[in-house]
Amino acid sequence: MNKNQFVSQLNSKDEVLSPFLVKYIASAEGKDGKSYLNLILADNSGEIEARKWHGAETIIGQIRSGDVVIVNGKMNQFQGRLQMIVSEMSKLNEDQIKREDYIQKSGSAPEAMFLELVNIVTTLEEVYIKDLLLSMLHDPEIARRLKLWQAGKSIHHAYQSGLLEHILSCTNLALILSPHYKVNRSYVVAGCILHDLCKIYELTEGPVVDYTDEGKLVGHLVQGLELVDQFAYKIKNFPHNVKLHLKHILLSHHGEYEYGSPKIPSTSEAYLVHLIDYMDSKMSSLEQVKKNDSSTGHWSGFVKHLDRIVYKSSLPSFTNYIDENTKSSSVPTTAPKSQAPKELKSTLGNLLKDFKVEE
Repeated sequence: MNKNQFVSQLNSKDEVLSPFLVKYIASAEGKDGKSYLNLILADNSGEIEARKWHGAETIIGQIRSGDVVIVNGKMNQFQGRLQMIVSEMSKLNEDQIKREDYIQKSGSAPEAMFLELVNIVTTLEEVYIKDLLLSMLHDPEIARRLKLWQAGKSIHHAYQSGLLEHILSCTNLALILSPHYKVNRSYVVAGCILHDLCKIYELTEGPVVDYTDEGKLVGHLVQGLELVDQFAYKIKNFPHNVKLHLKHILLSHHGEYEYGSPKIPSTSEAYLVHLIDYMDSKMSSLEQVKKNDSSTGHWSGFVKHLDRIVYKSSLPSFTNYIDENTKSSSVPTTAPKSQAPKELKSTLGNLLKDFKVEE
């Protein structure tokens, strides 16, 4: 079945008749005591909240997370956000769909990212660290998974090849920042590559990602230490103190005890890896909010994991000085003159809609 409507194209009051991936489905109870379905539907362009107000009891046993369903419904706007109201939905068979229509992917080709990462490792000065990283990256199963895996279940680079994109981004930051702070770049690069690498064992593969038994019982921090031991053992005379400092970087990369870090960074290299990881994950989260948030206007809805609303538009840009004799030139290049008053009104409305006077 051809998919003719994508999440990124949907607008308020649109009629919907198209297949979507079910990323989340749960039964909830309304104020009237009746059950309804709370859903998140997705395709390769994004995801959308959905509700089905009738027939929850029959649907909940037939459809589960990971299924692709044909949806008949209508787009609605609720509290400034787009929402799909589902009238009917039924499961499609695998031979009726094209899986690529429902898989969100990194904007960069995984093969190219992987090659860039390997090339960076070959430039490292520390020979034992270089050999350790190359032996890992040349492992066929590690390489296969790294090119496909997400970095997180739902937030942190949560799309196909997102883990490799995050690792490469952190590694490039390591190349820029290590000489600036006069730290050993081989250790920082190693930390950026290894800190999340074992998410290939912590998380499952597929469009709907969950934690594996290994992830629930052990976790990627401890798995990372085991991986270092496993591959360092194969390298003759691998120095114990090098391995010790690599392990410290992995154990401390979450930065603080309250964030689940067994250790806090005690070397400059470890602290820099933590800061790079934190910066890259938060900046990626902001970009995903700007891309996927369905609120109208310049501002997103409240983003719980960031504890804030996000300004989604480009900032005002002036590449030339304002001509005092031409009023129209005072309008930033990001906002055409004819739209400025309307956009200002819309922005003020969105800012004030949730305003409450403190009692």
